[in-house]
Amino acid sequence: MIDEVYKQLVETTKSTPGAKVENNKFCLSVHFRCVDEKKWSELAQQVKSVLKDYPKLRLTQGRKVLEIRPTIKWDKGKALEFLLESLGFANCTDVFPVYIGDDRTDEDAFKILRDRGQGFGILVSKFPKDTNASYSLQEPDEVMDFLRRLVEWKELSLRTQSRM
Repeated sequence: MIDEVYKQLVETTKSTPGAKVENNKFCLSVHFRCVDEKKWSELAQQVKSVLKDYPKLRLTQGRKVLEIRPTIKWDKGKALEFLLESLGFANCTDVFPVYIGDDRTDEDAFKILRDRGQGFGILVSKFPKDTNASYSLQEPDEVMDFLRRLVEWKELSLRTQSRM
């Protein structure tokens, strides 16, 4: 069903410059960050017109993105829990999950990590806001810098351990 709707959305939205439909396997995203603001409501109507024939899918809105997902109770927090459990990391003390997100739809995942006391969430936002994330970075360049430093720290840690 997701693949079928994806194809329809690509076809339906191709007349809207800047619209990008993304297939995330279990859900779809229609990004409108690069769409002229005057066309936003028209794009939303195009998406709704496709979804009217799919009652098992629901539409939610994030920051300049429309998300289409199954009507089951599923969010990024539940997806994170599923991954931790199915990969065998749910109760590991030697695994430290880091979840980085820039949208209100990421709040469920931030909350899961906070409630479990396992790992931490990082909100990427230029503006301060209420969040369940433990930390924040202002822009994607800072995320790259953070990840680079994390890798360097791990490499240094491994070299130090091998000398012992």
